[in-house]
Amino acid sequence: MIKMWEKINEKFKKYPARMRVAEKMIELGLCINEEGKIYCGNLKISDKALATAAEVDRRAIKSTIKIIQEDDELNNLFSNIIPAGTLLKNIAKNLELGVIEIEVGSESEGILAATTNLITQKRIGIRQAYAEDTELQKSPLLTIITEEPVKGDLINEFLKIKGVTRVSIY
Repeated sequence: MIKMWEKINEKFKKYPARMRVAEKMIELGLCINEEGKIYCGNLKISDKALATAAEVDRRAIKSTIKIIQEDDELNNLFSNIIPAGTLLKNIAKNLELGVIEIEVGSESEGILAATTNLITQKRIGIRQAYAEDTELQKSPLLTIITEEPVKGDLINEFLKIKGVTRVSIY
């Protein structure tokens, strides 16, 4: 079976606007139902709203949905997407939680395991971890929300992990 991004690239490589629609749908956790309507969970998303978010014409939404529905693999993929839920990053300070953002280079294998291991060695609980898709982002981030703020002296330890290019703690 072809990898997801290879399949999407294959279908939309000649159509940059449709590619942006497919990428935005995956980024936001949007799915297509049997009638070709777009949803985020059980919330219906208008074509206009998605077109604005993807910076495309509304016609690109309809044509993207049509192509997806005509391809069994893509239809299966896009009809089964579910949103990931709330990322606590922007409200962590209000909740007295810590945030660690780790920028990942081209070699990202094992970074999540190594960072969570380092955090748990310090006996700090992890509330949430979110990793951006390395196929979608030029400089993907691993965001870890901790039960308490983490001390800045851990930055050097995170930077020793293979594949980590930048670390921010707040």
